[in-house]
Parts: sequence; structure tokens; C-alpha cells
Amino acid sequence: MIVSKNLGLQDYQQTWQAMQAFTQTRVAQTADEIWLVEHPAVYTLGLNGKYEHILNPTGIPVIKTDRGGQVTYHGPGQVVIYTLLDIRRLQINIRQLVSLLEQAMVDSLAHYQIAAIAKVEAPGVYVDGKKIGSIGLKIKNHCSYHGLSLNNQMDLRPFLAINPCGYAGLDVTQLADLGVMVSNTELADRIIHTITTTLQP
Repeated sequence: MIVSKNLGLQDYQQTWQAMQAFTQTRVAQTADEIWLVEHPAVYTLGLNGKYEHILNPTGIPVIKTDRGGQVTYHGPGQVVIYTLLDIRRLQINIRQLVSLLEQAMVDSLAHYQIAAIAKVEAPGVYVDGKKIGSIGLKIKNHCSYHGLSLNNQMDLRPFLAINPCGYAGLDVTQLADLGVMVSNTELADRIIHTITTTLQP
């Protein structure tokens, strides 16, 4: 069983700490959870993140976190889905989980007639070479936390102040700029449904 929770707008640091606490205290019988959130404007640096990829500090907070990957931006209007899963129980590995999350975004975008692809060499989801979705995960005691973010209807300008995911000159896009206007909840529900039905057919 996977429990889905819509937590609304949540502070990044507090949400991260809540994910850590959930993962540290869960037991073999604990149900997996998927959290839908939005965050106030924040840059997050992954375990391998380098501060030089923040090109122009803008006053937006920078938080060094424990997910994989480099630097990214979160802000209102972006769908953020955290996957708190016992991957050993689900009998999947981290690469399979990354692919599953990427495919869930690709399939959901296809519903809105947006052709997107995932790249093995640069995890995430892209439309015409521009990044629209990101993946960042942490595995602890065979359980995952953190997850994915998908740009929906947001101010993309803060991305200009960083090398997104460590790639200089990488352009980003979002559903709104591709002519699709949809609520975060509707978009997230579609992604979450794809994830849960894949994991629990």
C-alpha cells in the first residue's frame, strides 16, 4: 500500500527533516508514502553540489541537502513529489526508481500532447533540449526519500542564476510556456497515479 498526501506549501528544510525522520523511524511494516508539496523559493545543493554553480546569488536561500545531484531551484508553481519507498520490499533498485519517476513525468506530459524524453547521461526530463523535470534521491536503509520536481506554472527566472543540475547554459521550460495550463494538483495526481500503478499493478 502507498499512501499519498497533499501537503501544500511547505518550508523546504522542515520537509527535508520530516522525510529523514520518517525514513529513520520506519519499520518493515510501515506503508510507503508519496508527498505532494510546493516550496517557497529555494536553491538546493545535492551531495555533489558545488557552490560555483550558483552564478549570481539573488537573496534566495541556498540549502545543502543530502539528495543526489547538483544544484536546482524550487518555487511556487512547481510540482514536487517526494517518494518515501521501501525499495527492497518493492524489489527495485535505485536506477529502476529513477527511470520509473522519469517515465511517470514523460507519460503525464504526453497526456497534454507534450513530447518529452529522459536522458541516461543526464537524469531528468527534457522537451526540445530544455529541462522540465528533475530527479534527486537519497537511499538509506534500503528506503528512498526526496524525489522529483516538474516545472508547471512558475517564475523560471531564478534558474538563470544557476547552472541547473550543474550544466552551464542548460535552458529550462515549463508546461505554461508550452501552452498547457493545468493545476499542480491535477498534474501531480496524474504523475502519482502512474507511479503507484507501476509499483502496485
